[in-house]
Amino acid sequence: MSEPVRIALIGMGWWGKKMLAVLQAAPGDIQVVRAVEPDVASVAALCAERGVALSADYADALADPAVEAVVLATPHELHGAQIEAAVAAGKHVFCEKPLALTKAGAEKAVALCQGAGLVLGMGHERRWDPPIADLLARADAGELGRIHQIEANFSHDKFLALDRSNWRLQAKNAPAGGMTATGIHLLDLSVRLLGPAESVLCHCENLSSDLPQGDTVSAYVKFKGGGTSYVSASLANPFMSRFTVYGAKGWIDVRDKAHVESPDGWIVTTGLAGQKINTVEVPAAEPVKDNLVSFARAVRGLEAYPITADHLINNIALLEAVFASALSGRQEIVP
Repeated sequence: MSEPVRIALIGMGWWGKKMLAVLQAAPGDIQVVRAVEPDVASVAALCAERGVALSADYADALADPAVEAVVLATPHELHGAQIEAAVAAGKHVFCEKPLALTKAGAEKAVALCQGAGLVLGMGHERRWDPPIADLLARADAGELGRIHQIEANFSHDKFLALDRSNWRLQAKNAPAGGMTATGIHLLDLSVRLLGPAESVLCHCENLSSDLPQGDTVSAYVKFKGGGTSYVSASLANPFMSRFTVYGAKGWIDVRDKAHVESPDGWIVTTGLAGQKINTVEVPAAEPVKDNLVSFARAVRGLEAYPITADHLINNIALLEAVFASALSGRQEIVP
């Protein structure tokens, strides 16, 4: 049995704390040995309780020989420079979404990690939701036939309580409402199923809040190989997460019963040609943990990490076009 991968959690806000909590259940695969948080006082007691060294400076983690990989739960605009620094220090990288805000930024991050022989993991834990993993496998096996359309929504109102100066609400980090917070997961799954996107028309509005970058966003995506995806997200309505794929031989609709912060299972409805529509409930799981474990196993060479370089780059290329369309109000070509 291999040794657990020793990681440093960079950024101990909402999501950094979530990752620390779930990784307690994966001691054989990952060991959190260090945390970095500029507001040291906010997590000092938590890190002391968990036996995790804590400091305010990212450079401390990069200089620590005990750290094999960094997990970035930091503002989006920082990812590029932080990945470059990690690669220079010989550390594997797991980055929370989005990887970058431009296709060029994603290409650079991927090239840096590949060139150094380092694993690049991505915080798209939706792929590890058991019913989503099953959907992808069934689509890959041809059970749904030719994929025609995808309809998806991922909404919550958690950000309404944030101070309006919070980085998650700033234009330089989140220029199209909830697209970088939630919609990016749906873009990732759409690219995974339908390949590179060709064009997108995005509308971003402020309908019931004062969130500075809008509270409601929708994007209609056309793919180079045919097929479309409609992705929507709100930051001002109660939680909703739905991912539905329609194909020539059948369709699958996956609905979360709760936010992935505190998973409570899924409701899955399937309609296959010639069969009755069937609905089942899938019990809760921890996809955040399972994604990080998959990353750790890839670091150890035990398995290939399933989010490929092409997926990473194609997703951010689409995200960049979403930003452009939200600003212009017109259909934009994906770079």
